Amino acid sequence: MVMVYGFEHIYKQAHKKKKLKAGKMTINFLGKTLKNPMVLASGVLGNNRDILQRVYDSGCALVTMKSIGPFPRDGHNNPTVIDLGHGMINAVGLPTPGYRNMEEEWKELENRNFPLNASIYGGSVEEFEMVAKFVSLKKPDFIEINISCPNSDQHGMIFGVDEKASFKVVSAVKKVIDVPLIVKLTPQALNIGKIAKACENAGADAICAINTAGPGMIIDIESKMPVLAFKTGGLSGPMIKPVAVRCVYDIFKAVSIPVIGLGGISTGKDAVEIIMAGASLVGIGSAVKSRGIEVFSKVNLELKQWLDAHDCTIDDIKGAAHKKQETRNKKQETRNKKQDTGYRIQDTGYRIQDTGNKK
Repeated sequence: MVMVYGFEHIYKQAHKKKKLKAGKMTINFLGKTLKNPMVLASGVLGNNRDILQRVYDSGCALVTMKSIGPFPRDGHNNPTVIDLGHGMINAVGLPTPGYRNMEEEWKELENRNFPLNASIYGGSVEEFEMVAKFVSLKKPDFIEINISCPNSDQHGMIFGVDEKASFKVVSAVKKVIDVPLIVKLTPQALNIGKIAKACENAGADAICAINTAGPGMIIDIESKMPVLAFKTGGLSGPMIKPVAVRCVYDIFKAVSIPVIGLGGISTGKDAVEIIMAGASLVGIGSAVKSRGIEVFSKVNLELKQWLDAHDCTIDDIKGAAHKKQETRNKKQETRNKKQDTGYRIQDTGYRIQDTGNKK
């Protein structure tokens, strides 16, 4: 009886310790304590305080506003969003009331009890600077500049694929704001690591990657016309997750600032994967549609359960794919040296034998 009690006691203590390994899911991000690593991606649920509050109450730790532009903009005509089953294609077109026409929204957000990330965009360095300076006065916790949207023919894209242009806009914005600056990048950059490094050199405090991939196109074969009114649009959802993971992996290698990883994340295992690539926080967008607004608490719980099952913490797995790759590379180098050394010995022996025959 005593032995049974002792076994149960040991089991409970071991189980308790294992649960504590993952610990609390709180994250310190640029000086701000977040309750977990979950982030609402920009453009998903608007700028209404009640909606953003509901997102936070549903398990999201950092709420990102819909991108705010320099002038009123209606966006593209419908249809703008198509569900493809394995993801979505959209060409919403960055609709915005303009940064000077949001006083009611800002007033409501003054007494918020959740961390706020204000997303902005512009069509020139001057526009980015103008909007950023104004928005900074509204005291969001972070400002995210969207230099990567692929579904517009006017805004952002020129910066996100060019190192010098990215550096220029980031440095300009950094000078006029007094809150941490996050830069959202596009997967269309030929070398996203270099773009991220240029942003870091310009003063960016964190990188967000990725925005939608593409642009892509869907054609209705009966009408023989593109389905989207804008014809092309950005791709999101599970189908772009491998691209997002690769981009975060490349960015993590290139910079020392934190990375918000997003693109196709819908489960706890997806979160584990992108954290292993190097993400500090995990962004969720399209999955709000497929799993509901509770997706943030669901993914966070699934992530914690995975960490508990593997007896590790978020810090333990962040960038783990790089460490594993380094170990693999070292092992391969060792094998190559052994094979290479053996080849030279055999080759040398052949020449000695040949020399002896000549004598």
